[in-house]
Parts: sequence; structure tokens; C-alpha cells
Amino acid sequence: MTETAYDFDVLVIGAGHAGTEAALAAARLGAKTALLTSNLDTVGQMSCNPAIGGVAKGQIVREIDALGGAMGRAIDATGIQFRMLNRSKGPAMHGPRAQADRRAYQQEIKRICEEQPGLWLRQETVEELLVEKTAQGRAADRPGAPTGEPGWRMLGVRVQGDAVYRARSVVLCAGTFMRGLLHYGPQTLPGGRAGEPGTSGLSLSLERLGFRLARFKTGTPPRLNARTIDVDRLAIQEGDEAPEPFSFLTERLEVAQLPCWITYTNPAVHELIRANLHRAPMFTGQIQSTGPRYCPSIETKVVRFADRPRHQIFLEPEGRRTQELYVNGLSTSLPREVQDAIVRRIAGLERAEIVRYGYAIEYDFVPPDQLQPSLETKRVAGLYLAGQVNGTTGYEEAAGQGLLAGVNAALRLAGKEPLVLRRDQAYLGVMIDDLVTRGVEEPYRMFTSRAEYRLRLRHDNADRRLTPIGHALGLVDEARWRRLTDKESQIAQVSRLLEETRVGGLTLAALLRRTETTWDEVVALQPPLAHLARDVVQQVVYDAKYAGYLARQEREIERQMRLAQRRIPEGFEYDRVRHLRAEARERLARVRPANLGQAGRISGITPADLAVLMLHLEGGR
Repeated sequence: MTETAYDFDVLVIGAGHAGTEAALAAARLGAKTALLTSNLDTVGQMSCNPAIGGVAKGQIVREIDALGGAMGRAIDATGIQFRMLNRSKGPAMHGPRAQADRRAYQQEIKRICEEQPGLWLRQETVEELLVEKTAQGRAADRPGAPTGEPGWRMLGVRVQGDAVYRARSVVLCAGTFMRGLLHYGPQTLPGGRAGEPGTSGLSLSLERLGFRLARFKTGTPPRLNARTIDVDRLAIQEGDEAPEPFSFLTERLEVAQLPCWITYTNPAVHELIRANLHRAPMFTGQIQSTGPRYCPSIETKVVRFADRPRHQIFLEPEGRRTQELYVNGLSTSLPREVQDAIVRRIAGLERAEIVRYGYAIEYDFVPPDQLQPSLETKRVAGLYLAGQVNGTTGYEEAAGQGLLAGVNAALRLAGKEPLVLRRDQAYLGVMIDDLVTRGVEEPYRMFTSRAEYRLRLRHDNADRRLTPIGHALGLVDEARWRRLTDKESQIAQVSRLLEETRVGGLTLAALLRRTETTWDEVVALQPPLAHLARDVVQQVVYDAKYAGYLARQEREIERQMRLAQRRIPEGFEYDRVRHLRAEARERLARVRPANLGQAGRISGITPADLAVLMLHLEGGR
């Protein structure tokens, strides 16, 4: 029987948030790309919370948009409530967040993928990665090589039905589907998420190639029938009066927003949970893998914070045309009857009906210290990993990794250098450097505290930071580029005007730099400025207010860049550095940093280790 084969430049496995952005990015760069998923009806599916953004996560969404990605445009088109978080704090801490119409969002992402030239969607279940040994691999006669060079290269994948897809670049975005195991109390079911089968073939392929795999756990809460909720007894949470869009291409949002509601657990709920811990998989030993510390199950919160009399619960609509409510803050894997009892002990939910029960899921992931900063694996040339398969959690983190992995998969085929964003350029750069340099001990989630230069990495200036990079690569279309250049021109003109206009011997620019001076006061002195676009005004004000802080950050960035310029040769043998501690040699050999800057960020590497390494590289003793 003749084997059916298809030829592509780039294959993307999995069509979640990482996979869709990866496939779109590769196709935008001109690569003939196939997006393979077991179910075309779940492209862009929101498996958990129907929301996009938040503190730090919102910054990532705007960075994805600045590079031409789809997530920002999709949530602008399908959002049902928009809020700017942390408004009382400085601009570096602001975080846009939106509730999505879950089904509409998924369909919008699918539409964007279907309309992207050069991208083919295929309903296929991938069973095996197809590779061949490199010359280095053959010489070592084992997967990988002591010099750190890949021992294998990608040829494609085999799918169910014994068909083959051939490609030299493959992006694996399997989410929670690799040997996924669902937990409903003591009951376990194999699956990638409720109602969908998982896969073991990808895990087995990776293990055969010598990759280390580990297990993480995540969970989801029950969903309720909104008609059975007594909302009159709950605190209401409305969206912003003037909602701000995510995409830099969206002029304004004119949307009828839906409310959310707030309630709380109580001592009776906590007592019920404690009485059933012997049936909770997290406490019986049934689940042994690590879950996200910052999004724990309700049973974990009750045990960890035993002195707290209550925990906040948000009731969030799943969409405009459904009565389902997402119960944010009540993630659980307790048995179904216990979930029923918990819900009905919460104020306003006494008559509530659960339409979907919460569960936990364990899944395989690949510890990300096995990746290059480009997200290409060190062991297999042409294989890129993105999303939860790298040990992260969150739609936004997955989408950001997917975009960069897709870009680099296409750039590799064109013989070009990969796109590796620095920590001072983007939250995306911070996240990927954290992953490949420090690895993960729990599911990775982005926080503003992870970014050293967060005053520079604001959500409002993501286009100014990243769209020029996207345009140079061909990721960004001319309409987006013209929009940015027009905006930059206006910012420059206004800034010059402020520097040249004096009032009482002081320039308007100097006046605006004062903490107490508002833009309205400047406009009162120069009325024509009242007609400027809001986004231009915002950038002029922030540039003025934070000029001194940003100048100090620039000096630190220059110092870090000098360290980054001290390259470490590929295949460097750390065992030959006699005065380097054994632990340092082991950690450096595992991560294989590209430069001294990255070496210094590896967990457990001390300044003394760095000094020894620097002396050795310079030929000192």
C-alpha cells in the first residue's frame, strides 16, 4: 500500500493559543504552513477562563499584537467586558483585561486562520515525530552529542491513518494533551480536556529522542446555570465606561458590556472541604505533580490559608448567547456531589445548578532548559516547542511563545538568524529567557515583578518597541506600519513644540516633567494641543514624566548588553574550567548559555562562578 504524503515548509501540531499564533506567524513570513489538530471545531478554544489579559498578561497580548498576531484583534471583536486593572498605580502596572464570548472568540480565531494566505488547516491526530540523525548524532552514535549540537533533525510527522506530513520545521504546541489524565475525585479518565482524548504518541516520540519529560497539574472550576443564580444578593462588577482596545489597529470599542458578579466562600464551605480532603486527589496522593501556585484549587486555598474566613469568587459570563457562568476562584477536583454541596453553601448560589463539573488534569511537559532561546530544541534541529508543553500556564504566555516559535521556524528555513527578544525589549523576552535559562519548578505564569525594566515595557508602548522589529522581518503589514510611523511623527512634533515653547522662562516640556503638572494644564497654555489623539498624548506625557527613570534604566541595559556581547562558544566544555564549582559546571552544561549575561541569570550561578568563567574565556588563569 502506497503511503500518503504531504509536503510543507512548517508544520504546527495543536491549534490552541500557541499553535494558532505559531501557524499564522510562519505563514505571514511566506512559509507554506500546515496547522494540524485533532478537532477543527476547537481551534483557539478557551479551555479554562473565558478571559484575555490581566496584569503582565495584558502586556503580552499587546506585544503579540504589535508583532502582527491575532489575539488582540480577536478579543476586541468578541469581548463582552473590558477593564483596565491597577489604574490606581503607575502606568507600568496597568493591565488590560477582557471577558470573552468563549464561542465567538474561538470562531474568530478560526476565521483568521482560515483566511490567512499560505496556511492550511487539517484535522489530523499526530502520532509520531519523524527524524533522521545528523552527522554529529551518527558520530556520537546516540541521541544528542556532548558538544551540544543537535543529534537529530526533523523530517515531519506521522498521523493517524498512516499518512505522513513532511517538513523541516515543526512547532509542537500540544497543550495538556500529552498523556493527559483527568481527575474527578477518585475517578480518573484519560484526556487532553473534558470530552477530548489525549495522546501518548508524542510523549513516546520525545522520550525515544532522549528528551526529559515531567508532569504538571492544572485545574478548572465548575460552570453554573445563570438562571439559577440569585444575582440580586451579589456585588456587581461592571466594565470600564470607556473601554480600551487591545489591538493597536482598533480605533475604539463600542460594545454592550455584560456585568460580572462577586461572592465569597464562608466557614461552612471551608468546613465541608476539610471534611472531604480524604476524597481530594491533591491530598490523597492520587495527584503527585505540581500545580500553579498562583491559581490554586479551592481545597488548596482552604488548607494553605486556614486562618482566612472567606475567599473571593467571581461569576463570569461565558458568552452573550449562553447561560453558562464561569466560577473564577473555585477550581476543584473534588467529587461531583461535594462540588454540588460547596456551591449551594455560597451566598447567592443556594439554588445554583452545575452544568459542567470542575476537574484537575495532569499532563506531560518538556522542561524548557532543553530549548535554545529561539525555542528550538537543543536535541533535534528544526523542532520547536511552545505553550504548556514548555511548562507554562495561561493563554497569553502560550500565544506569545507560539508566535516566536512560528517566526523562528520560518526564519530557519530561510537561512536567517532567529528572532530572540531581549529582556529589555519585551515581556516576551523576559518569559522566554526565564524558561530556557532558569527552567521551571511549577507552571510558569508571567508577573510584572519578573521584568527588571517594566517601566520601559508598558502595555501602551508595545507598538513603538516591537512593530519596527516585526516590519523588518515581514511580520507586519503596511497598514500597521503606516499607522505607527504617523503616530511617531506626531509624538516627535508635539515633543519639539513642548521643548521650544516657553511660559514664564520655563519650557512646556520642563513643566510637564513636574510630577504635579497635568496634561490639561499644558493644554490650557497651548490650546491647539487639545485636538491630539489620545494615544499620542499618552506617549508624550509618559515620555516626559518618566524620562529620568528611563535614563537610569538605559544605563543598566547598556551594562547588561556588554555582558551579553561576551559570547560563549557553542559546544564549550565547562568540565575544563578547573576552578568552577561542580554544581556550576553541571548547571552551565545543562542550559548551555549563549553569553555571560545569560549565564549569570541561571539559577545557582554566583558572581564568583561568572568571574571564573570570564577569566577562562579571556585566556586567564
